[in-house]
Amino acid sequence: MRALFVTELFLWPRFHGGVIKSLKSRQAEVVELHVRLSSNMSLIQACLLDIMNYTVKQLKSINRTLDMQEITTENCITKKFHKILQSQLDCVWHQLSTRTKEYIQDLKVLRTMILNLIHDDSVSFYALVNKYRTPEYARVNSGWILLDSAETLFRLAKARVFNSKNEFDPEPSPKWKCLCDLLIDEIPEEVKKNKNGSLANTKILILCNDNKSCSQLNHFLTMGENKYLFYTAFRRDLNITSVASKYKKLNKPIKSEEKINKTQKDLENENVTELGVVDPHLEDEDAMDELNKSNYVLTLTQMASNDSVKKSKTINESMFEPISQIDNLDITQLETERPIICIQTFKQNGNHFSLGQTLEALRPEYIILYHSDVAAVRQIELFEVKKKPEEPQSKVYFLIHDKTIEEQSYLTSLRREKQAFEMLIQTKSVMVVPSYQDGKTDEYFNLNVEEEDDDPVDTRKAGGQVKRTKEKPVVIVDMREFRSDLPALLHKKGINIEPVTIAIGDYILTPDICVERKSISDLIGSLNSGRLFAQSTQMCRNYARPILLIEFDQTKPFNLQGSFVVSTDISGADIQQKLQLLTIHFPRLKLVWSPSPYATAELFYELKQGKNNPNVEEALALSGENTADDMNYERYNILIHDFVQKLPGVTSKNITRLMNRGISLDHLITLTEEQLAELIENKNEAEALYSILHVKALPTESDKTKSFGKKKFTGKPYKSMK
Repeated sequence: MRALFVTELFLWPRFHGGVIKSLKSRQAEVVELHVRLSSNMSLIQACLLDIMNYTVKQLKSINRTLDMQEITTENCITKKFHKILQSQLDCVWHQLSTRTKEYIQDLKVLRTMILNLIHDDSVSFYALVNKYRTPEYARVNSGWILLDSAETLFRLAKARVFNSKNEFDPEPSPKWKCLCDLLIDEIPEEVKKNKNGSLANTKILILCNDNKSCSQLNHFLTMGENKYLFYTAFRRDLNITSVASKYKKLNKPIKSEEKINKTQKDLENENVTELGVVDPHLEDEDAMDELNKSNYVLTLTQMASNDSVKKSKTINESMFEPISQIDNLDITQLETERPIICIQTFKQNGNHFSLGQTLEALRPEYIILYHSDVAAVRQIELFEVKKKPEEPQSKVYFLIHDKTIEEQSYLTSLRREKQAFEMLIQTKSVMVVPSYQDGKTDEYFNLNVEEEDDDPVDTRKAGGQVKRTKEKPVVIVDMREFRSDLPALLHKKGINIEPVTIAIGDYILTPDICVERKSISDLIGSLNSGRLFAQSTQMCRNYARPILLIEFDQTKPFNLQGSFVVSTDISGADIQQKLQLLTIHFPRLKLVWSPSPYATAELFYELKQGKNNPNVEEALALSGENTADDMNYERYNILIHDFVQKLPGVTSKNITRLMNRGISLDHLITLTEEQLAELIENKNEAEALYSILHVKALPTESDKTKSFGKKKFTGKPYKSMK
């Protein structure tokens, strides 16, 4: 609102009376199908939740000072968990211990596992769990792999794939049977009743979470349950020594015993399409589809009206085939007597509007939500409301696992949606909206700027007060600084900008104040290269009040830590030591720390109050060769001045007297301690200066007795054995 100069905000939440009335005018028929998990899946889910609870507790116990209200087991299973982590911990990430980072990484791993348990097949889940049951991962994780729940997790994951005889006999996904019943039985029967037995051009849309789930359903529907699971096992490189009897019947041309005795390498090299084991080229294509392809179009292989054929088929045999002639989901050009089944993700390639576009183009009569998604439900509601009266009502099947993290995640999303609207309404009720008036900026400047009178004599108003003209503040800015936000912020504060290329400093605020601005990364680079030393030397020689401004990123914490250094050969202590040396060498150089460009603009505005504007010609005249020594006609050599300034006893208060009254360095050495005290006007400082010039440093008694080099032998003297 501030950026767009908008003063009115209108909120239309879902619980608004007008919105409710509009959405209820036409609603899709929704059928919720609650699918129960298998016993092994329920136990695995309980184990993973126990481990996640343990990890969250440990994370909070060692970070009691951090605000971790949003990092809960409930939020770990939501889609926005990575954004929650980023908002909570990104600003302090460099301050977290290695142990804390391990807990956070393990939470991400456990979240991947529990989502894979619900959305993927048993073979893929077992392959994923096996990746983390390795000595390499045990050395880098936070320790959850040693818990009893983890051992139970590994045992149950294997039990879902191999039976008690250690034969390959994976359990199917609970949603697969429900999906097949809808596609083969329920929907065709309902269509036949409504369309007098015709299935022509019936359109079914199946919506999934991601590309991987789309690929999984496509393979399952076109290959059948057993073939797909067997195919997946070889793709995941599972070590299979024997298979259950139902898998021995898959490939009739080859004897079962001969097939089982073949090694995995032999199977991979064969093109056994009936088992789903394809050659490496086709396998690579499937892997690419799994990552990149977000939609598939299928149809029935047999006419659904043929009941004898339909009843002879089971979930283990394919009744679907892909429609290869459709490119880019151009459904409108296809006329078929069989139903069209479109499998698509909620957001194709991250496009939030893709589902709405598909609904408008396909206009499906049946929609199957294979996974739950609040945004998809809202788009389907809008699609149904905008339909023409003569169009048939859509029927939505909502497949959701009962009493699982999938159901909990969906309910959490609904709650967060409502809370977001309530927060907006609450914020609006207490929001202070600035009033934007035309010409306000001009009026502000008119109050501070008056035209100077041609008459040089001051005109006096009633009461004897002098009418003074106020000069608008000006700052000289180096042209290279316009890559940052600060010049624009200064202009917004009402400060005129003079963009020129200057050799010394980045910002000239007044004739005396010169500022060199450094970001953290630039500061570290300048200190390591020595460039900052040369820049400080030039500023101290030419300006009375040189300033080194260290500006932080507004999105990062306002403190200097060693984690800003990435290289292993330097540390945060090195940076601090170099800054200390810089302040010792340049006592007049002021270090100013700024948390953000906005704070820097405020600082510059305050420093400009009541001060004269800098002269552009003088700033341009200064350079590395043409220094203040040439402009101000100083009476001493700058190199000698820098050398004398570093001698013990010489301070910023007495160096001027020493340089003015001294003749040369040779003359300084010939002076006695009393003459130096008279010259400097301080006895202690004169004593320190005289001692460094004349007294030879002698070792103390402790230094004389101290041994150097090899350690002296202090044992008993050697006695002859004779």
